[in-house]
Amino acid sequence: METNGMPMNGHQSEDQLSFEFYRARQIWKSDVEKSSETGWKHTSLSGEEVQTMYEPTDLKDWDYTEKLGFPGQYPYTRGIHANMYRGKVWTMRQFAGFGTPEDTNARFKYLLAHGQTGLSTAFDLPTLMGRDADDPLSEGEVGVCGVAVSSLADMEMLFDGIPLDKVSTSMTINSPAIMVFAYYLAVAEKQGVPFDQLRGTLQNDILKEYIAQKEYLFPPRPSTRIIADMIEWCTDHTPKWNPVSISGYHIREAGSTAAQELAFTLADGFAYVEECMARGMDVDSFAPRLSHFFNAHIDFFEEIAKYRAARRIYARRMKEKYGAKNPKSWTLRFHTQTAGCSLTAQQPENNIVRTALEALSAVLGGTQSLHTNSMDETLALPSEKAVKIALRTQQVIAYETGVINAADPLGGSYYVEALTDKIEAEAEEYFEKIDSLGGVIPAIEAGFFQREIADAAYRYQQELDRKEKLIVGVNDFVEEDEKIDIPILQISKEVELKQVERLRHLKATRDQAAVDDTLNTLRVAAQEELNLMPPVLDCARAYVTVGEMCRLLEEVYGVYEETPVF
Repeated sequence: METNGMPMNGHQSEDQLSFEFYRARQIWKSDVEKSSETGWKHTSLSGEEVQTMYEPTDLKDWDYTEKLGFPGQYPYTRGIHANMYRGKVWTMRQFAGFGTPEDTNARFKYLLAHGQTGLSTAFDLPTLMGRDADDPLSEGEVGVCGVAVSSLADMEMLFDGIPLDKVSTSMTINSPAIMVFAYYLAVAEKQGVPFDQLRGTLQNDILKEYIAQKEYLFPPRPSTRIIADMIEWCTDHTPKWNPVSISGYHIREAGSTAAQELAFTLADGFAYVEECMARGMDVDSFAPRLSHFFNAHIDFFEEIAKYRAARRIYARRMKEKYGAKNPKSWTLRFHTQTAGCSLTAQQPENNIVRTALEALSAVLGGTQSLHTNSMDETLALPSEKAVKIALRTQQVIAYETGVINAADPLGGSYYVEALTDKIEAEAEEYFEKIDSLGGVIPAIEAGFFQREIADAAYRYQQELDRKEKLIVGVNDFVEEDEKIDIPILQISKEVELKQVERLRHLKATRDQAAVDDTLNTLRVAAQEELNLMPPVLDCARAYVTVGEMCRLLEEVYGVYEETPVF
């Protein structure tokens, strides 16, 4: 029996190939030798050599059942659902957050009215760094790159009129994730929504912050323990909620290769699995709610292969290394966002094309959820028009192109399968290096990840400088005296003044005794290494601010300072 021209028990060996095949290949090779080549490198974005053509012999010892299989079946190379998008189109999310909670609430409602099927929340830099709007270090940044949230009062306004039992909400927050999640839970309580009805995802991946994005507060070990606290609590109370989205996106944005993004992301996730198992949790009790977040970069086939390799590695490790017995624990579910670092300030309309191709690669790679970047995001937070175009891009892919009709339509392509195997092998080599350093946290402390990413980013920049790689409008096809003629979203200084005044009023009118009591309980829980979710939730209900909770935990855990890597 054969599938896609391949024997079920393995790929065609050289002695199975016909004389006609070898004769035709030799003629083709002769034609290639006579053909001229372009001047730039024929390598992937990650610097990997790409052959002119791929054929059956490029898949050595290749077994269909082991390597490919069927959609919805182990090892899930072809996707985690049997009929993929024929059953349900991916969730369409657009990252939204700017200004005051009222501003973002209006944007949420605008996106939902135009067909978005899930909310994705961006917080401003002070919130991401655990600082309140009235903190001196927040000056000039309140509401600028996301929505300002300092307390439960802000979260109440952010989701005003949005029923939390009807939407799936994603929140991009890491160090203060436990506080922001507690605010969301408290809003649900006020709406009368049971916790077990909430659907959504917290990014909450602190290990990748040390590796790439650098928005951390406490040292890695207590920070990892806090995430395990949240996974443990969510397992018992919010069974539909993903307590962590293990995120390669920022690793790739920092300059990593596709294989580095894949390996470092999965290594982080496996570190969380081991932390939870070390405290006695059954892997099948929490693994089905772990989710992942990948970058969709501009190298079309490399990205598709990356997602397929990720599913295969994850399934094998969860089953064989961690002993998971539930097939849902083997399935790597992931959200994708198109690459912000591929967007250009020059000729910004070109970003629409880049985003469309990146989004298509995510879909052909089998993503469960997708955000498409807006054309103006290198210049400012996106305007409503730019956001709508980005959302319409997803809708065109879903409903006009026909790509949802077949599950894994590129499965069986010699090129795609060879590239999937290659990225998988590179990732396995990285796992061995990380293990040799003692695991993820020791590797972070030794600067291993940071050096690997810096080297990859430097190589790519050299290729751009030498014009071995081209970016349209940047290092070629440049327009002289170019004028940017698209609307730009401006954040008024009034946003910060309004948020600071609102926060000062809250602090003057709340029950200070309740604030003091809940903060004291939180301190004791941190010192005694108890699960922090219950005391943080009590703090949220008492309108304790993000900054107040973070400063207290800094007193217990300390503040992390990275060793510079050159």
